[in-house]
Amino acid sequence: MRRTGVIIALSALLGLFGGVVTASPALADGRGGGWQVVPVPPTVTVDPVFCGFEIQATLLVGKEFVKALKTADGSMALLVTGTLKASLTNPANGKTITENLSGPFKQIVFPDGSVTFLGKGHQFFLLTPADAARFGLPGFFVSAGALTATGPPDGTITSLSLDGHVLVDVCAALS
Repeated sequence: MRRTGVIIALSALLGLFGGVVTASPALADGRGGGWQVVPVPPTVTVDPVFCGFEIQATLLVGKEFVKALKTADGSMALLVTGTLKASLTNPANGKTITENLSGPFKQIVFPDGSVTFLGKGHQFFLLTPADAARFGLPGFFVSAGALTATGPPDGTITSLSLDGHVLVDVCAALS
């Protein structure tokens, strides 16, 4: 599974916990103006491809909101904000960490299917081993600061930049 593919299908935070496109029509926390609550399942299993072992993600706080905007060129911009916190556990050894994955971030899906992800604040990111080596980053990490990734419709990552720092190498913390 490629990270941009995860972004396309599920969004950055939703790659772990749920789908933006299935966001409920409820107004978000009185925000109005098209904000919707993002439904977040209580637990998710992260594929071992990212760290070499399975990770169980358990929702602690799931108060994320999404707003979809169609731009003049036909692109779809998804704005995501709110609070998302999770505990991440390696079931093989029982190690657990608790992380703030709240973002905010913006995901732009262009008419040709290509994607740009613009994250700020605290967010998680998943990279295959090949992409982790190519970009010099861990396979599963939580970062702070601006993170930008782009990719074509096939789910590959063509560029990734982090103007900030890795707060937690989740793979190392749970190994």
